[in-house]
Amino acid sequence: MPPTLHRQGWIEVIAGPMFSGKSEELIRRVRRALIARQRVAVFKPRLDDRYHPRHVVSHDGERVEAIPVAQAAEMAAYLAPLPQVVAVDEVQFLDRGLVPLAEGLAQEGVRVILAGLDLDFRGEPFGVMPELLARAEFVEKLTAICPRCGASATRTQRLVDGRPARYSDPVILVGAEERYEPRCRACHQVVY
Repeated sequence: MPPTLHRQGWIEVIAGPMFSGKSEELIRRVRRALIARQRVAVFKPRLDDRYHPRHVVSHDGERVEAIPVAQAAEMAAYLAPLPQVVAVDEVQFLDRGLVPLAEGLAQEGVRVILAGLDLDFRGEPFGVMPELLARAEFVEKLTAICPRCGASATRTQRLVDGRPARYSDPVILVGAEERYEPRCRACHQVVY
């Protein structure tokens, strides 16, 4: 009897600050998979409805249809039959259930593409991202441009009335240019 063919799965993470092109890169990878006629399932946190409730949308307007979920466990209902590619944007907003889900999918031969902020506005590891980064076979860390000095921005600056947010402010506050900007390490500020 011939050996059973086993599909190789893996986890790839796209990380970085806001405005670094994470969603744009996720959309690019999803489109390439679709061109290759692969079965793809795309998800996003229901919480993130900044640009569209049922699309992953980059800041420059690129988009791909997505299924909004409140928790990682909700994704299971959309994974039969098992797709070849599962992509999830803004993973920092999802619960820890995403970790075993991603691991299980990769084990089953699925390419898992995850994109999200690796650091919160305080400059601290954000949500499930540290564990996903540790478990991923492939990691791409993107940078933006710091509008203050022009250096590579690796952090996300939250602004309240044009001033840096306080450390004690809530970690999750969905927004875009009106509340956030990319900053380099030297220009990033948090008020304690």
